[in-house]
Amino acid sequence: MNIAADPVVLGEQEADFSSVDKARVVEALARVLPAGALMYDAEDLRPYECDGLSAYRQMPMVVVLPMTEEQVVAVLKVCSEIGVPVVARGAGTGLSGGALPHKFGVVLSLARFNRILHLDAHARTAVVQPGVRNLAISEAASPHGLYYAPDPSSQIACTIGGNVAENSGGVHCLKYGLTVHNVLRVRGVTIDGEVVEIGNHGLDAPGYDLLALMIGSEGMLAVVTEVTVRLTPKPQLAQCVLAAFDDVIKAGEAVAEIIAAGIIPAGLEMMDQPATAAVEQFVHAGYPLDAKAILLCESDGTPEEVAEEIERVRAVLEASGATEIRVSRDEAERMKFWAGRKAAFPAAGRISPDYYCMDGTIPRKRLGEMLEAIQEMEGKHGLRCINVFHAGDGNLHPLILFDANQEGELERAEAFGADILELSVALGGTITGEHGVGIEKINQMCSQFTRPELTMFFRVKGAFDARGLLNPGKAIPTLNRCAEYGRMRVSNGHVPYPDIPRF
Repeated sequence: MNIAADPVVLGEQEADFSSVDKARVVEALARVLPAGALMYDAEDLRPYECDGLSAYRQMPMVVVLPMTEEQVVAVLKVCSEIGVPVVARGAGTGLSGGALPHKFGVVLSLARFNRILHLDAHARTAVVQPGVRNLAISEAASPHGLYYAPDPSSQIACTIGGNVAENSGGVHCLKYGLTVHNVLRVRGVTIDGEVVEIGNHGLDAPGYDLLALMIGSEGMLAVVTEVTVRLTPKPQLAQCVLAAFDDVIKAGEAVAEIIAAGIIPAGLEMMDQPATAAVEQFVHAGYPLDAKAILLCESDGTPEEVAEEIERVRAVLEASGATEIRVSRDEAERMKFWAGRKAAFPAAGRISPDYYCMDGTIPRKRLGEMLEAIQEMEGKHGLRCINVFHAGDGNLHPLILFDANQEGELERAEAFGADILELSVALGGTITGEHGVGIEKINQMCSQFTRPELTMFFRVKGAFDARGLLNPGKAIPTLNRCAEYGRMRVSNGHVPYPDIPRF
């Protein structure tokens, strides 16, 4: 790694890769890859043109599908030597454009790295390749009474490598943590073909905490080839409380009151009335459709622990003005409650030709305030929005409904989303919680961070990848981009919510 990289050169403007010779790249990669691992015809490249943020599409120049770490090393050495951008890709379920290909670059798919290499039930760890599905880890660990705790809604399809890249969470991350809290070790390859291991199989590692740096780095520092995850014992019992509210502000305040009471539920989710209506048509979860908002609050542990916590939660909800409180009577009803929340995204797809899922984080006590602001934004932008929140940690997932076939609607959806992100910062929060920055939120990074902070980000990037070949143009905006974004906002008179204090 080149610790002396110049962040100013790397960060002032995006590099120009237009002179890359496709024929030379294909010829060089063909020498280091087996038959069937290299694709460059348009019809073969089409499935890789976007990730879950399908509004943005770009055909890659080449796609490679290595099967071994040695092949990954060889590919990266070729790309480094020629100066070709590389975008690592897992299952393509990401929602921020983090796996969007580069026009003059290589997509390095980890789909064939799909083996669970070792599962140690006594140490409660599993060593897996990055193409292993999130849910597959829990399925493999289940006979041992264990599971992998982070559970994004896409867990049936998303891969652990993508989870590491974006620091994914899920409905149970409040108690059990994000990916960063459940990964012990990452093995990967730098753009120069150097194999690195960060962290170890124990609970701690000597030196700087580079593991936390790598997790959430969006494929910009190294290509992950192996991950050691922490496994969690299955609780003896889990019960879910469904609480209905006649006011979104009350529901938001109830979330803050639960945490203030010293209760850390296994999950604490919030859905507004339009979201519950969309979900109920799809899943028939039994949600009260007259409620302005509902909370799902789960408790797990021993039967005694669960009973005590449920009573404490019930008391807080009653004091906070809940109009209805239900406690799941059995495992089937608990799963039914959660099925609705997990189906929020496909439910949005049933009622709208397209939807745009945002991802910001705000202080819990301001959830209701954000929901009211989003209702005002619906009128401003002429679009509907349904809202689901990881309420326990203030992570928002507004789903903006639009029709890309209608002229101007995508642009209005993007402007709607930008307003939500700008307001998240204004309320004392951040522009992302678990989806990453990718290309989606790169302008709002200019609002979140100062020029010296962005320069420091580029210094870290440069230590691993001095020429900016790994996933260029993502996550960290160039200083020129921020200058232009600042001028654009001023020229449009666009200073979102100036009356809200900055934190």
